Amino acid sequence: MKGDRVEIVVDAGSGTTRTYEIEATRAGRRVDIAQTRGTVEVSEVTRGGSAVRTARFLAGRVIALVEHPAADEPVAEEITPSLRSV
Repeated sequence: MKGDRVEIVVDAGSGTTRTYEIEATRAGRRVDIAQTRGTVEVSEVTRGGSAVRTARFLAGRVIALVEHPAADEPVAEEITPSLRSV
């Protein structure tokens, strides 16, 4: 769903961290997370199931994986008035 977002905090070595963010940028897309064989893969996926954008991280370096789901109901700032011709 547009607005789904995942933040990934990764240990960059020598006590520093880096934060990456993957977001569903268009309507109908979603963000999927997969953990396989020592890697964490975060992908933006279309309705048809094809990956648009993918990020892979070593599981041993991932400190935090924070999911931010899109709001079910739009907030007042997200509502755009529609123009109707009478």
